[in-house]
Amino acid sequence: MKSIKSIFVCLALMLLAGCEADEFLDREPLSDVTPKDYLNREADLAAYTIARYNFPTHGGWNIGTFSMDNHTDNQATSGHSNIWAPGEWRVSQSGGSWNFGNIRQLNYFLETVLPRWEAGDIEGSPEYVEHYIGEAYFLRAYEYFQKIQELGDFPIVTNTLEDDMEQLIAESERRPRNEVARFVLSDLEHAIELLQDVPPNGKNRISKYAALLLKSRVALHEGSWLTYHKGTPFVPGGPDWPGAGVISDFNIDIDTEIDFFLTEAMEASAQVADNISLAQNIPGEDIGYDSSGNPYFTMFGSENLESYDEVLLWRDYDPTLGISHNVNHYINQNGGNSGYTRSFVDNFLMDNGLPIYASGSGYAGDDFIQDVKENRDQRLQLFMKAPGELRLTDAVDSDGSPLLIGIPDIIGLQETKDVTGYSVKKGLSYLESNVEGNSGSTGSIVFRAAEAYLNYIEASYLMEGSINEKAGQYWGAIRSRAGIEPDYEITVSATDMAKEAENDFAAYSAGELLNDPVLYNIRRERRSELMAEGMRLFDLKRWRALDQLKSEPHIIEGFKVWGPMEEWYEDEDGNSLLIEPGQGGVPNVSSSEESNYLMPYRINTGSGNPVSDGFSWAFAHYLNPIATEHFLITGPQGSTDPSSSIIYQNPGWSTQAGTGAEF
Repeated sequence: MKSIKSIFVCLALMLLAGCEADEFLDREPLSDVTPKDYLNREADLAAYTIARYNFPTHGGWNIGTFSMDNHTDNQATSGHSNIWAPGEWRVSQSGGSWNFGNIRQLNYFLETVLPRWEAGDIEGSPEYVEHYIGEAYFLRAYEYFQKIQELGDFPIVTNTLEDDMEQLIAESERRPRNEVARFVLSDLEHAIELLQDVPPNGKNRISKYAALLLKSRVALHEGSWLTYHKGTPFVPGGPDWPGAGVISDFNIDIDTEIDFFLTEAMEASAQVADNISLAQNIPGEDIGYDSSGNPYFTMFGSENLESYDEVLLWRDYDPTLGISHNVNHYINQNGGNSGYTRSFVDNFLMDNGLPIYASGSGYAGDDFIQDVKENRDQRLQLFMKAPGELRLTDAVDSDGSPLLIGIPDIIGLQETKDVTGYSVKKGLSYLESNVEGNSGSTGSIVFRAAEAYLNYIEASYLMEGSINEKAGQYWGAIRSRAGIEPDYEITVSATDMAKEAENDFAAYSAGELLNDPVLYNIRRERRSELMAEGMRLFDLKRWRALDQLKSEPHIIEGFKVWGPMEEWYEDEDGNSLLIEPGQGGVPNVSSSEESNYLMPYRINTGSGNPVSDGFSWAFAHYLNPIATEHFLITGPQGSTDPSSSIIYQNPGWSTQAGTGAEF
């Protein structure tokens, strides 16, 4: 039986990808030849669905999923993202998120298999046949959820279409995002009914608990999006919503929808959190030095994740089969062209539950990386490097001494650079076999149960306005594992929102500073627990936590390079290796006159760096633009006027290729 490590195929067929009818969703899938006698056996179903697993996992010459929070206020890389540079992100002529590749493949599967299943015509174990049908429902839901995040309103297409241009164009009509989200939840409910608790081939395949977690994620996303974006064109029925007068048979009660989605999020997340335990944090005497015996740490860097109850779905690798990655080629040896930001590091609590700025916190300062980690949230201690910590357990240096982590290479090659000086340690393997060349075999987590704990806490608080008993238990479990005082009220009473605003985009919603420190600390908990796992921008967008950047850009900072650590970067004769802008030569650090802290996007302040003055924002960037070609294809035949299309552009974007956000 094929496993998730075999195929993570990314398909790019589009519903409306050309001007001819045969470019539409009118044919049997072509990427896999699908004759009429296929999909009659359990093995066929298993192979078909796993070929459509399309989850982000480790791959390529990089640090894998631990780089997915690059280009946020949590994590930085050498290059910049145009999402933070209004005017630079532009409408494309073709391509983009408006496509139906995997959706089309999954529609074909369900359209073909369901009648055969109901007739009892599929060979194999009945429970496994049901399981693979459940996978198809899950995967279609997952694909549609990506479209909600990227585009908002989107067509709901549930079957393969006939070769009829009028029908194909009609099926392109966008439906309001809340309706699409309800459709996603419906597919997930079908999946939950059919999927096994323990799937065939173990947790390399989708399980019922993975479906419940995704359901809680989808419902929380939509409930919080409607909450914070209410009264804007990014919500169906809002002022200047582009679907007004275009979408047929539409009506909505926003508050009812919010309650529905938050309730769904609570129910689904509780089913996961009540049944799935968290991996234990068993720190040694020096928690940062050697974490090879700590299950919480090794969960992210082990080769086999099957024994971790918290892991709901993961990808396996086997270099002997040519299935490998290079995560530890970078994380273990260098910075991998990434690094945590100062604002992120400063946001972690002390182990006594106090913010670093609070009186009596015990914060040791940031003159050295080791000081920054002292008596802090153990997630920071575990998952951020510091010089002198153990690097490998099965190898030693030439003199027999342990191989240790060195100083951050902030001036090295871009590919291996420690961009901020605060380097990623999440996912580190202590085994030499995972380090050299293309030999990485550590597992890649797709879903883990801790997110369900966090989803329940947030959804219940938004719904009820207080921390109920269950949310309190979940929050206490998360904080206790992190080595923090479990009483969240200690943190809440010491929280200064003006101070937090300096370190956290999520201190805002709709351009206003939050006045609820409980809600803020729920957001802080997500930021800390999900560090380097690719959830940051997902959260910031649904919280509408970026409006303030339109008028107040944020400059990304790293560690305190201009201080005692400056001596780390001297040659044998005591000459500094650091070159500031304007000193002659190619600068490799930012100016000491501007800040004591390394500012990676201020090293080069030329015209080719639109984020040198800080991350800014355009409201339109909450959603992606639709490429121009899709408006032309879905208009009257031969039309060159995008406005004649049945589909409409997302708020703040033009239909003309090459244009930036309008607001």
